Amino acid sequence: MASSELPCYTLIHVPNDVELPSEAQLKEKFEKGDDKSRCDALKKLIYMINSGEKMSPGMLMYVIRFCLPSNDHTLKKVLLLFWEIVPKTNPQGKLLHEMILVCDAYRKDLQHPNEFVRGSTLRFLCKLKEPELLEPLMPAIRSCLEHRHSYVRRNAVCAIFTIYRNFEFLIPDAPELVSNFLEGEQDAACKRNAFMMLLHVDQARALDFLSGCIDQVTQFGDILQLIIVELIYKVCHTNPSERARFIRCVYNLLQSQSPAVRYEAAGTLITLSPAAAAIKAAASAYIELIVKESDNNVKLIVLDRLMELRSNAASERVLQELVMDILRVLSSPGFEVRKKTLSLALDLVSSRNVEDMVMFLKKEISKTSNESADDAARYRQELVRTLHTATIKFPDVASQIVPVLMEFLSDDSELAAVSVVEFVREAVHKLPHLKPVIVQSLQEGLLAIRKPKIFMSALWILGSYCDTTESINEVMHLVKQSVGELPIVDSELRLLEGGDESKTEDVKAAQKTQKQLVTADGTYAAQSSLSQTTRTGEDNRPPMRRFLLDGEFFLGATLSTILNKLAERHAKINRGKQARVNAFKAEIMFILSSVVNLGKSGLSKNNITEDDLDRMSTTIKVLAEGCPGAEEIFLEKCRESLEIMLANKHEEKQEEQDKKKKNHVEVDKTIVFTQLSARADQVAGDNLFDLSLSQALGTAPKSSKFDFSSSKLGKVIQLAGFSDPVYAEAYVNVNQYDIVLDVLIVNQTADTLQNVSLELSTMGDLKLVEKPTPCTLAPHDFTNIKATIKVASAENGVIFSVISYDVRGSQSDRNCVYLQDIKIDIMDYIVPGTVTDTEFRQMWNDFEWENKVTVNTPIKNLREFLGHISAITNMRCLTGDAALAGECGFLAANFCAHSIFGEDALANVCIEKANPIDEESPILGHIRIRAKSQGMALTLGDKINIAQRERKKGTRPIALAAA
Repeated sequence: MASSELPCYTLIHVPNDVELPSEAQLKEKFEKGDDKSRCDALKKLIYMINSGEKMSPGMLMYVIRFCLPSNDHTLKKVLLLFWEIVPKTNPQGKLLHEMILVCDAYRKDLQHPNEFVRGSTLRFLCKLKEPELLEPLMPAIRSCLEHRHSYVRRNAVCAIFTIYRNFEFLIPDAPELVSNFLEGEQDAACKRNAFMMLLHVDQARALDFLSGCIDQVTQFGDILQLIIVELIYKVCHTNPSERARFIRCVYNLLQSQSPAVRYEAAGTLITLSPAAAAIKAAASAYIELIVKESDNNVKLIVLDRLMELRSNAASERVLQELVMDILRVLSSPGFEVRKKTLSLALDLVSSRNVEDMVMFLKKEISKTSNESADDAARYRQELVRTLHTATIKFPDVASQIVPVLMEFLSDDSELAAVSVVEFVREAVHKLPHLKPVIVQSLQEGLLAIRKPKIFMSALWILGSYCDTTESINEVMHLVKQSVGELPIVDSELRLLEGGDESKTEDVKAAQKTQKQLVTADGTYAAQSSLSQTTRTGEDNRPPMRRFLLDGEFFLGATLSTILNKLAERHAKINRGKQARVNAFKAEIMFILSSVVNLGKSGLSKNNITEDDLDRMSTTIKVLAEGCPGAEEIFLEKCRESLEIMLANKHEEKQEEQDKKKKNHVEVDKTIVFTQLSARADQVAGDNLFDLSLSQALGTAPKSSKFDFSSSKLGKVIQLAGFSDPVYAEAYVNVNQYDIVLDVLIVNQTADTLQNVSLELSTMGDLKLVEKPTPCTLAPHDFTNIKATIKVASAENGVIFSVISYDVRGSQSDRNCVYLQDIKIDIMDYIVPGTVTDTEFRQMWNDFEWENKVTVNTPIKNLREFLGHISAITNMRCLTGDAALAGECGFLAANFCAHSIFGEDALANVCIEKANPIDEESPILGHIRIRAKSQGMALTLGDKINIAQRERKKGTRPIALAAA
């Protein structure tokens, strides 16, 4: 029976500010008061019963005499609550004589002309557990099935169903009675209740009814259609031979007007028939639901069902034909829905429809080009990633995708542009036939790029894959165009000298509005007081010149490597033409020297850093003096490093796909029977079956390997002392967004304790959902009180608690027992996270709060310490095994974690050995944590400070811990 049709009276609990009257006062109100005062007196009597007060036998007669005859509807509602909780039997278990009068009142209410009184009484009868009270009422209950009002009839069916299930002997012909009622009933709710009863008590009659009206099922109400789907599902699983009889009905219900019915019918159809037509019909119904439903949560749930359907090989072949229909879901505005849809379509696309999908996604990219919202930028990034993966899987369509994606290199959204650069880098490496098209497109669009990181990456691709004299000269020409007039410092000074006073004022204003900047590695960048960057005509400067004046000298360091690579390749092509080679190198040295001079001049926002200066100076020295092995390093080793990085990324994606398929079991896998399995601690001659049976009965001795900390007992917190009048202990159950406290309270005194209240208060982002209900404890009695606390963010929290109570018969003030604090650990809400390098850098710059922790640990091995940090913080190491391979005296790695509330936490670990030669020398360094909220950054830092000194048992090197 559905919960909406069951009686659900809420018992009234005692408010703290209610003063309970004496029985004499209540009797006076019942005898002399009007209906309103009697109603108030009856409520207070209910309060007293719920508080554990015993009601005198005479009080029941006052209620019967003065409240039962009333026709006031409010009083009748309160009376139903009263009859629900009042004791109906004497201490010997026999029915009270007064209940005969109550039973007569029930009978009168069941014959009352008002349909509300009849219906509410029928709902109340579902709560009665005394067959002696129900037996005299059966004729009246039967007669309610013929009442003119549907409210009475549907509650009469509920009452008959409950009575038949609990006391079948009172109405043995209930299935036949309800079946006949169902045949002539027209109201949808009544038919639904009757059909629900037959479904649970007599499926044969339910099937007979369904067989007689199977052609009219589509005309029924949605509530009845849902029950019909449930019946078909149960019957067909119990008796598979019935599938052919009812599967057409399920097909028809796929066209129902109710989304809930279509959803349930599609799920039932998939389980009943593995035929391709059935799977296609169900999948089409799911897709229509996603497209037409406005609730994003519903869309995500149905998308999950489609993904589960894809896990079957036969279903996957059918879904591959519906890829274009699935892509219709992209019209939904929700980013998560779009992301999941693209992932599903990418898994299903095949060589037959990949071209259609690419054309559709190209149109989607065109639609988003004019949007500027954050979700639109993220959506464009997902579209680019999808096309990227489709190109690698199906190289034949790459020629159609490359020109479209190249337009996004100049996009204002760095997310989409970074994804395009990653795509171009992998495509030009793995698809050599596309190299001329990609190189030409990059050369045409290089000067239009607006972001320094994108410009740097595009220039790196050109420098790495231009292998002819003409293409090298073209790249060199683009570099000179992007740098502008040389030397940079002299030309900028001439521009300043020729400027007017208004320009000078603009420069001064720009100096005053400078803000503290953070470099890519997270350090605060030094800023020159001579910064002169806000000038008229700044947008007309070439891109690289503009980036350098903005202080992006890491671009200059990258430029030096790119130009050195071009110089080595140019020298290799032009062997024997030393004059041409020297002229080319001299031109490069002039450009780099001009950049270095700019970095030291103070004309840019930030001076050049020591690392970038050292890199550029080394490059100039190599160009001027030469270096043995430079050609091999720049032209071969760099290409090998790229191949290793791309291979690692491919392996990571493969591992993620393998994790999704963990639930697949091989057909020839051995079945392990617990009773027959060998045990490491088995004594020779033991009977394994007897041993497992004794363990089930609890008579076997405890194993020495029993882990107390992992059991439920290990999570019990003692809140009060054994000598306190009230003892308390709590089991803390963390369940995603909720903390459920199950508190055991024991009365250790010989007195009855009244109004025993558990009062809770919280510190941190914790909120008490509902105040626990007070209770009454008999001498040496105990009870369990549950309280739910909502958690809003991943921060450490503290729960304070006090137990207050009154001693029955005592005139003293209210007593209190102060309990121990309950501390909530942030690790319960932290899970390992995964982000790309680009997303990590973006979040690192965006997060406002940073916590720097000094490393102080007894661990001597660098990789072991990284594994220890990963284990104690639940953070995943983002730095791959290839980057951590080898042995050296220092190590740097990035970590990421997510909270279940959508918060992110990042960490950068930079450590080194105090003496690289000595293996026993201590580890030095820092751990920097960044998060969006201050509490999360501080809490993770405290966690590391406390735990980094403790070497956890079984801590593995980071290559294993990160997995």
